[in-house]
Amino acid sequence: MRIAVAGGTGTVGHHVVEAARERGHEVVVLTRSNGIDLISGTGVAAALAGVDAVIDTANANTTSAGAATAFFSMVAKTLLDAERATGVGHHVVLSIVGVDRAPHGYYAGKVAQERAVEASSVPYTIMRATQFHEFAEQMLGMLSFAGLHLAPRIPSQPVAAREVGERLVLLAEQEPAGRSADFAGPRQEDIADMVARLVRARGLRGPVVPVALPGKQFSAMRRGEALPGPDAVLGSQTFEQWLGEHGARATA
Repeated sequence: MRIAVAGGTGTVGHHVVEAARERGHEVVVLTRSNGIDLISGTGVAAALAGVDAVIDTANANTTSAGAATAFFSMVAKTLLDAERATGVGHHVVLSIVGVDRAPHGYYAGKVAQERAVEASSVPYTIMRATQFHEFAEQMLGMLSFAGLHLAPRIPSQPVAAREVGERLVLLAEQEPAGRSADFAGPRQEDIADMVARLVRARGLRGPVVPVALPGKQFSAMRRGEALPGPDAVLGSQTFEQWLGEHGARATA
């Protein structure tokens, strides 16, 4: 197959590219460095010529509902318009478990993305995944101040980004499924505990202080709205195993 990957240099996207190549597929990485702009549409249709499936893992670094909605809606429109024009037969998109139960902030953008995909005539598969193991690393980077590490009290069932990438490729190889089963890690964790373990693994100084972050999205997550249901497909790598591979790495 010829597979195009949007966001192919990101946290999940680079794993998609690796997994697709390992499985013998020809991969087209949709990046600005390759002359492709997912917002303006420059170069997208040309890049999708002869492509069998598109895997969309493009991401926006924002917590604003307006900014996230604008970004994901525009990227979805750009890709889907080009896919219709070039005859791509399968659009695979990565979403997040619980976006419809907590449609606030960043999650509002993912809801808009799902709706755009569902309304398109391009056959699709939407796969929702839980937070990645790297989410603890992101929280540590965002909420550490002067040696103090704040950590949100949120239940999660984190999954390996590598396994998410591999599953997206497997789904792209299959027939479009609409909404596929949710994908989650093998065990439930607490984000605050994950941050504390990461701090210990990296030998960082300063206390870890569990907090209840404000906002509707974090409130919904505290209620467990981002946890998978009983029918979710589970990955195999635990957070503890991820720590064994990444814990000693210095923070950015």
